[in-house]
Amino acid sequence: MKAADLDSAQIARLLLPYVTLSAGQLSQTRDYVALLLKWNARVNLTAVRDPEHIVTRHFGESFFAASALVPHGWRGRVIDVGSGAGFPGVPLAIWAPQAEVTLIESNSKKAAFLSEVIRALGLKNARVAGQRAELFSGSAELATMRAVEQFEKSMLAAMRLVAPGGRLSLMIGKGQLSTAEELGRGFEWAEAIPLPGGHSRVLLVGTKSATVGNLGD
Repeated sequence: MKAADLDSAQIARLLLPYVTLSAGQLSQTRDYVALLLKWNARVNLTAVRDPEHIVTRHFGESFFAASALVPHGWRGRVIDVGSGAGFPGVPLAIWAPQAEVTLIESNSKKAAFLSEVIRALGLKNARVAGQRAELFSGSAELATMRAVEQFEKSMLAAMRLVAPGGRLSLMIGKGQLSTAEELGRGFEWAEAIPLPGGHSRVLLVGTKSATVGNLGD
């Protein structure tokens, strides 16, 4: 199946176990899938090639996390660490158009892809920071991380970017839970939420103590 063959109704059906989107959000998702497949032919954005699997695995998980993390109308700041192909940061920007989303991606080709997605989808609330998370200056009420390389190093960088009282959202395998909770001292961790799809992956959310400053400050 080609991306052009996926219409909004089919995408809505595929996302049904994860989230319910508006017509506009479904249209943006369809355009995003098409761009992802086009760019993936020359830039290694995802190993998943089938459009339906892309919708369920990447978009489904990301929209599920977005719906669990932020209500409609939420206006906070979000930093997506190691954004890669834009998950979960871009779906979160689609889900919460009043939020201010920064996509951190140091790979120049992936950063260029993210900039094209933002332009094509008309996302006024998202921007790309083409640098390493360790060098990024700023903080947010919510930091997100999914399927990054060098997990422990990336998590430490993400922790630093969470404002006191803010949250860190990790989309990880069950086998990484103990590592995450051990690294995340200074955070109060909620019970992990299984992600739909049966891939033994979970959403783990921790709240940073309001009395803990950012690491490295």
